[in-house]
Amino acid sequence: YFLIVADFIKWAKQRDIPVGPGRGSGAGSCVAWSLTITDLDPLRFGLLFERFLNPERVSMPDFDVDFCQDRRDEVIRYVQEKYGFDHVAQIIAVGKLQARAALRDVGRVLQMPYGQVDRLCKMVPNNPANPVSLSEAVASEEGLRAERDKEPIVERMLDIAMRIEGLYRHASVHAAGLVIGDRPLDELVPLYREPKSDMPVTQFHMKWVEPAGLVKFDFLGLKTLTVISRAVELLRRR
Repeated sequence: YFLIVADFIKWAKQRDIPVGPGRGSGAGSCVAWSLTITDLDPLRFGLLFERFLNPERVSMPDFDVDFCQDRRDEVIRYVQEKYGFDHVAQIIAVGKLQARAALRDVGRVLQMPYGQVDRLCKMVPNNPANPVSLSEAVASEEGLRAERDKEPIVERMLDIAMRIEGLYRHASVHAAGLVIGDRPLDELVPLYREPKSDMPVTQFHMKWVEPAGLVKFDFLGLKTLTVISRAVELLRRR
């Protein structure tokens, strides 16, 4: 794992693709620093190795590697060409119906006026860190209960929305994660083809690809690196 990460980072640096100096707990590893995965000497800066790896850690340690947003795809293409296009895949991300989305979808099917649906949705508290369920929203929001008691169509809307809340709604792709296999991936996991991409996507999501025998690599596209790179280039021209 270390050598694979070190290889594609080295390849990127040789082609002047901006790479981050190190993110997260991986910066505490001397081995990572010696392999130029990170640019920070953990001994000099007193970084904790135990954050990266310790006997109580259940999951494998991993590196979040930042690349210039505009040139990240070049690194991914290199990995595909090196290990084989059938050995590399993106990871599926599955979206679930949360309270507001469930209301909007049901309102559309029931052909309710958009303004009414939008007003009802905004009565559901919006807390992305700790999403509120529809039943919790009805219990806590007096205005929502009043609308339900006043109009039968709203009561029906809430009833249907509560039934479908939490169901899978759509599939997308993990923003940064790739898996690399030692054999064609269709021998290990089910795959599907994302319409907008030429790369296969695992039908197992992030929590299940590792138990299936695959290792996840994170290729993060960081706009900050792109901005810094352009600023340095402009200064050179001056």
